[in-house]
Amino acid sequence: MKNKFYTVWSGRQIGVFASWDECRMQVEGFPGAKYKGFPTRESAESAFKNEPDFGKTAVETFPETSPETSLSNWESLPEGTPKPEPNAIAVDAACSGNPGKMEYRGVYVATGTELFKSPVFEGGTNNIGEFLAIVHCLAWQQKNHTNLPIYSDSLNGQKWVSQMLCRTKLVENQKNKYLFEVIRRAEKWLHDNTFRVPIRKWRTEIWGEIPADFGRK
Repeated sequence: MKNKFYTVWSGRQIGVFASWDECRMQVEGFPGAKYKGFPTRESAESAFKNEPDFGKTAVETFPETSPETSLSNWESLPEGTPKPEPNAIAVDAACSGNPGKMEYRGVYVATGTELFKSPVFEGGTNNIGEFLAIVHCLAWQQKNHTNLPIYSDSLNGQKWVSQMLCRTKLVENQKNKYLFEVIRRAEKWLHDNTFRVPIRKWRTEIWGEIPADFGRK
């Protein structure tokens, strides 16, 4: 039977989680993380309460960060140079045309692991994507009970989120109607929820492209 629930004994947050994505946020990149998958919630909760032996046969341990996704390039910056926080989420948007096909995603900074990704929207702009990416990340973290800083390389996106309003000059039409519905839902979420985490500017001039970059430049 496929695992549907995950018990985390050692991680950013401990407890029972109902999906691998939720579990991954707690253990990925966390030194000494200890967790295990179970087919039912009952078995996962029982294991959590009983605190089984943390032997290799009982608990899976998340592998070390691979060289391809390590932070060595940032760690090697000259002393005194600002460095990004690895235990954070980076968001970015990509748009083919202006307006054009637009999408966004969020990744865990320490490893580059993709945490969420939007569908492709018709008739969007990069600024709209950056705004939606941040709001999506806020809502995603609230749902998954995490409170990690968010990195964005878009000042407009950050400003619009602080104002709780997508200040695009794009005109709604039949082609981008669904996108504007999503924008209105994002604005409503900001007004209805007080959940917030630090939103920081990604220093592209020092650190290179943001980890969530789609690599299409």
